[in-house]
Amino acid sequence: MASTRAYRNGALVDENFDVEKVSDYLEDPACTVWVDVCAPDAQELHAIAEELSLHALALEDAVTERERPKLDRYETHLFLTMYDADLDTTTGRLETQEVAAFVTKQALVTVRKTERFAIEHVVQRWDASPDLAVHGVSFLLHGLLDHVVDSHFEAVQQLDDAIEGLEDMLFDDVPHDIEVQRRSFQMRKSLVLLRRVVVPMREVVNAIMRRDLKVVDPEMTPYYQDVYDHVLRATDWTESLRDLVTTILETHLTIQGNRLNTIMKKVTSWAAVIAVPTAVTGFYGQNVPYPGFGEPFGFWTSTIVTVLVSTALYLAFRRRDWI
Repeated sequence: MASTRAYRNGALVDENFDVEKVSDYLEDPACTVWVDVCAPDAQELHAIAEELSLHALALEDAVTERERPKLDRYETHLFLTMYDADLDTTTGRLETQEVAAFVTKQALVTVRKTERFAIEHVVQRWDASPDLAVHGVSFLLHGLLDHVVDSHFEAVQQLDDAIEGLEDMLFDDVPHDIEVQRRSFQMRKSLVLLRRVVVPMREVVNAIMRRDLKVVDPEMTPYYQDVYDHVLRATDWTESLRDLVTTILETHLTIQGNRLNTIMKKVTSWAAVIAVPTAVTGFYGQNVPYPGFGEPFGFWTSTIVTVLVSTALYLAFRRRDWI
């Protein structure tokens, strides 16, 4: 079922009416209409298209999965595609939900590909600013854009917090090699996906603000400028986080290398210490006569040599922090 609303001079006059009544409301220049459909079939879209004279290519894009965020201009309307973002802070996995929008002079039609897109949050934004509703489609479109861009900004902020936690794990006393590698890889995937939906929004919002399109009322310009500023900040933040994740991976590899060098250094040092008694006892274990062979002082000589040389090696390695 489609969700609908009708505003007259900024006041909400009707909602949840049939799509067939849209054209009746649009006959009044003071009316603005919003229509929302979720995963519509061809018949539902055809009914809306007849009411608003929507272009066939735009209708095709509205039902096509995974369109790139964009703004297309047609003779009677604009067509907009974008994605909101939702980060699972436990796994670091980023989920995106696609929404398409038809923008006419008096109507906004939103087409959600899935119910996971929280359109009720957009409605809450509209209800929270009734004083701006007099600006019609400009007001409705701003609420939609603001919700989408805020979801991008929130996802970037959550990724930033997660990466800070990853940095703390790098220098923990207890190694977390597997966990660091897994989370770093997942965050990098999430950042790549987030960049795909965030970066094109700069062009989308900038194009909507063009005066020749006559979509944004002059009084709404500061609000769109604020949205555009958030888009730029989210874009720059995403780029910096990608570089930071790369740095974390490189640092992790460096730490692993240093840890391996330390272990090898200690193992080699202990092997050198153990080699001394092995060499001395091996020498005295020869089956040929030598000075002290079969005599008590020969045993004591070998024991003293073993202890003195092993102690000297241990102290020398200890002084160099090899043990």
